[in-house]
Amino acid sequence: MSTRTERVEELLKVEISDMIRRDLKDPRLGFVTITDTEVTKDLRHAKVYISVLGDEKAKEESLSVLQRAAGHIRSEFGRRAHLKTIPDITFKMDTAIETGSRIFELLQQVKHNGEE
Repeated sequence: MSTRTERVEELLKVEISDMIRRDLKDPRLGFVTITDTEVTKDLRHAKVYISVLGDEKAKEESLSVLQRAAGHIRSEFGRRAHLKTIPDITFKMDTAIETGSRIFELLQQVKHNGEE
């Protein structure tokens, strides 16, 4: 991965986090954390991975709000970043935290069963 791509990914993470915190006032938007970003080599497309605190309904609503606001977020990012090419932004749910938590629970059960 090039240094430019890495810088754009980090800039996306910082700026979108700031926009979510300051600009998006939709009450359906839950406690959202940007966990990762992936930008294609040509900088035309970006995937932004999010984690949402709450139940499945809160996660679905937050993802839906962000997907509807993607055009606004893209234009605001372009204004802030001053890049020649502004990537199309797609939001994806990051399930790594939940997967890790589930693995930890299973390991604890195995450990507990082994002690019996």
